[in-house]
Amino acid sequence: MIIREDLEQREFAVLSACATKAAESRGRVLPEEQCSIRTDFQRDRDRIIHSKAFRRLMHKTQVFISPEGDHFRTRLTHTIEVSQIARTIARGAGLNEDLAEAIAMGHDLGHTPFGHSGEAVLNEIYSGGFHHNEQSLRVVDVLESGSSSRRGMNLTYEVRDGILCHTGKVLPVTPEGQVVRVSDRIAYINHDIDDALRSGIITTDDLPKECIRVLGDTHKKRIDTLVRDMIENSFEKPQAKLSEEKTQAMNELRSYMFQNVYLNQNVKKAEDLSKVRTIITVLFTYFSEHPDQLPAELAAMRGEFPDEELAKDHVAGMTDRYAVSLYEKLF
Repeated sequence: MIIREDLEQREFAVLSACATKAAESRGRVLPEEQCSIRTDFQRDRDRIIHSKAFRRLMHKTQVFISPEGDHFRTRLTHTIEVSQIARTIARGAGLNEDLAEAIAMGHDLGHTPFGHSGEAVLNEIYSGGFHHNEQSLRVVDVLESGSSSRRGMNLTYEVRDGILCHTGKVLPVTPEGQVVRVSDRIAYINHDIDDALRSGIITTDDLPKECIRVLGDTHKKRIDTLVRDMIENSFEKPQAKLSEEKTQAMNELRSYMFQNVYLNQNVKKAEDLSKVRTIITVLFTYFSEHPDQLPAELAAMRGEFPDEELAKDHVAGMTDRYAVSLYEKLF
């Protein structure tokens, strides 16, 4: 039987000197007895996958709200793609695959319904502002019930840092967190191109020629190019990153997507932003003014957290279809 100590020693024998070792984790906020079978990072991954917040990602929008077709990405399929890319890079670069997977699985738990449109509305109307990476950390630290004896999942420092810093100006402290940060962009830029092509918003000929020359002319080739480049530039290096050439090409492709897809009038029309704004705003206002109507687990936190913050937590945790059905039920 392979037990945790064997796995921890195997990491020292097999992984790069730059890799984060489970046995050297900075630990958890609340000390716990370690699992006899799994390392701490494996245990964190399992806690995230078995959480309600993770299951709700299945019904949360990625880019296209209520698309006509079964093959468009959701927040859950995006998360799985990020995890697959991050694990491949981590494995190839000699980094800790378990840590990368745990961070990837938890990085978007705090996303709102209706994709970035919902996030933008909550950021405007909630006095504390809203950023999904910060909300993802709040989900694992506070909102997701870990057990009857503690609040939150009580994840390790390294996983929590990777979740918080997967976007924004501050880099994750571990190379595995840095891998997930880049993997997130690799995944969403390329699968959003795939979805945009499927929807007819853009055509293959519309994509910027120089970016395609550098990265590849198909979904498969672009991901392969970026993954291989990431591995080559991260092996035995203190920081995991892409080469300058591939970084520039990916950033230019991302800018193209913002101009032609994410902010495209046809996509906006499909999302029906006025309805998104109305639903998010009305539900947030209602639960701010009627905190007694919050779910029991959130209502139990009244007094510890402001009612407005708990209303934000409730709305951010909703799936697209639940937000719509609750809005119709209440109003």
